[in-house]
Amino acid sequence: MEDDIKGKVFKLKDLVGFQEESIVSRTIVDRPEGTITLFAFDEGQALSEHSAPYDALVTVVEGRLEVKLGGKPNEMHAGESIIMPAGVPHALRALSQAKMLLVMVRGS
Repeated sequence: MEDDIKGKVFKLKDLVGFQEESIVSRTIVDRPEGTITLFAFDEGQALSEHSAPYDALVTVVEGRLEVKLGGKPNEMHAGESIIMPAGVPHALRALSQAKMLLVMVRGS
């Protein structure tokens, strides 16, 4: 999927649009070493609590998200980031329409 933007200047927020009562995602990079995925959440949409075997970086591109990490809620705004450590339960909920970039790095 990333071939159409490789070597070109782009705005993350323009790569995925909002859909009513939905979460939309677009994988930008998908490699054995990791993935980069952009998500668009309609207000109130959420990802239920889960954990991943790898560290992940979340950056809010637009709007506001609540990122619950290890049971602790963190309200995040555009331009802010958080690292979710491997194995720590986390959940996300859109406090407004929001877009986020998820960078997952695989490996030990």
